[in-house]
Formats: sequence, C-alpha cells, structure tokens
Amino acid sequence: MGYVSAVPPPRNDAASEPAGPDAAEGRSSRRSVAVALLLGTLGATVVLLASGRVWARGTAALGGGSLPLTADGRAVTGLPAALAIVGLAALVAVFAVRGKSRLLVSGLLALSGLGAALAAVFNADGRRALDAEAARAAADTAAHVAGLTHTAWPYITAAGAALILVAGLLALRYGRGWPAMGGRYERDGSPRARRAAAVDPDRPEDLWKALDRGEDPTR
Repeated sequence: MGYVSAVPPPRNDAASEPAGPDAAEGRSSRRSVAVALLLGTLGATVVLLASGRVWARGTAALGGGSLPLTADGRAVTGLPAALAIVGLAALVAVFAVRGKSRLLVSGLLALSGLGAALAAVFNADGRRALDAEAARAAADTAAHVAGLTHTAWPYITAAGAALILVAGLLALRYGRGWPAMGGRYERDGSPRARRAAAVDPDRPEDLWKALDRGEDPTR
C-alpha cells in the first residue's frame, strides 16, 4: 500500500480563483498607460524631426542655367509639427483631469494625430512650396519648379502622427481607469483630511509634539 499523508497539499488560492473581469480590466488599463505614453511621445518626436527634413526637391531656371531647390516639411506645411505639439500637451493633460474632461482631452489627442497624418499625406507633393521658392529665386511670379522629386519624409511624418492617433484611441478606451496627478486631492477637488497622530498620555514627548501641532492632547 502506498504512503498516505494526513497533511493536505498546499492550495494556491490565487491560481485556483479565476480572475474576474474587473481584474482583467485593471491590468489592461495599467498596460495601456505605458503603451499610450510611449506611442504618444515617440510619435510626436518623429513628427517634429521628420517635418524638419527635406520633403521635395526641384530646379528653377535662372540666367540660362538651373538652380537646385529644396523644401522641408515645415516650408510645405507647418500643420503636422503644430499638431504634434498639441498632441504632447494633450497627452500630459490627460493625467491632470478626470471624468468628462479626460474624455475631451483624449479626443483632442486622437484628433491631433489624425490631423497631422492627413496634413502630411495631402501636402507630400511640395510643389506649391517649391514654386514659391522658384518665383523668389527668379524674381518672376510666373516661374515654376522643374524636375520635381519627393522623399519619404512626408510619409514618415504621417506614420509618427498615426502613433499619436493610437495613443489618443487608447486614452479614449482605457483612460477612465488611468491615474491622475494630484493624488492628495479627493475626486471633488478638496484636500484630504489630515489624520491626527496618536498621542500616548504617558509619554511627555508625545504631549509636547501634539501641542506643537496645535492639537489638544487631552481629548
């Protein structure tokens, strides 16, 4: 006959109890905070850097020859860089507000990413900026750029803006459970009541400390 132990095997209550929907929602919320911060910050950085790169190249006829011209993203359109800054501000503001205000700021974060992406794609051609540069170089308002070529930077800008958009969508989906700055305040905005320290009447030093704090140690 085999050996039978009278001691029951240890139970792993954490493993035996199924995780409820609230626990799963909490884990998803915590993960989404880190992902949204990473995507939003990375996306805004990409947009700001890529919008300063050369988006288009061309030449302008000048004095029987040709003058090479270039246009960076901010000369083509300053909207992606401006919206990236708005997105960064909204990403920080998400953690400073609660309730419906957080929903509105999250929407602003998503819209700033969407707007920056659309502005980068729709202005990727860069012809208008180079035509204006050709007119200035040739001192002729009728001058136009020739040999127009494009780079990949407008689409890299749009990809960075898409990351901001995803961060905004995460904030809209999970932002209700995200922490907020100023944790020492209650939800109604009032400061939390300070709990009085326990005073031992048999210890004179506790009595003196209570008097220094303005408390009545006899109560």
